[in-house]
Amino acid sequence: MKRISLLLFAALLLLPLPAFAADLFIAQAANFMPAMKEIIPMFEAKTGLSVEATYTSTGKLYGQITNGAPFDLFLAADEKRPAKLFADGQSEEPFVYAKGQVVLWSMNPELCKGSWQDAVQAETTRKLAIANTETAPYGTSAMKALQAAGLWDSAQPKLVFGQSIAQAFQFASTGAADAGFCAYSSVFTEEGGKGCFLAVPEAPEVIQAACVLKSAPHPDAAAEFVKFLGTPEVAAVKAKYGYK
Repeated sequence: MKRISLLLFAALLLLPLPAFAADLFIAQAANFMPAMKEIIPMFEAKTGLSVEATYTSTGKLYGQITNGAPFDLFLAADEKRPAKLFADGQSEEPFVYAKGQVVLWSMNPELCKGSWQDAVQAETTRKLAIANTETAPYGTSAMKALQAAGLWDSAQPKLVFGQSIAQAFQFASTGAADAGFCAYSSVFTEEGGKGCFLAVPEAPEVIQAACVLKSAPHPDAAAEFVKFLGTPEVAAVKAKYGYK
């Protein structure tokens, strides 16, 4: 009997932890993931609270929240969706936590010798990654840059759409695309350092807002994290990844 009990206990240790194990659940826009993977451990070490974050496009996270997903805090890549949650009475008042930029990134250094418009039109750019222009604000910003440059229509045959800005960068960094419109923060990651990038000044700055959800299962922990986002430690991490 004792042996059976030990085997059962060992089997339980192999099971994944339940989803409700953390003290705080964050819905996080994918572009901010590199910074968040430094911010969360800092917060956990300082407070003793555990955090779980889900990273994908802002539009998908918004859809999950409006369908009842039990998040505490929503850190979006735009101002529109947190503002809508607030207007609908589903969140506390939003606040801006970061401002990001779009760049054109490639593993091919030849593509970075001219302008970003040259790189888009180059014959060697057969596939061009871009995040979903409907659900990912960085994709919307990149689309506006292409439209402003008069390249939106001609680029269509080359475009490969990622579900999020992180997936667009993945396409470019793995060779699935020759170049990609990515978040400036990607440049500062280990993978981003292996390629080159061009500024895209025609892409509107991406203003990223956050809000605490009124349905938050852990409102006190969410308030602690919001307070932590305003500290100099977090400001230093954001600056490291090119956020304003």
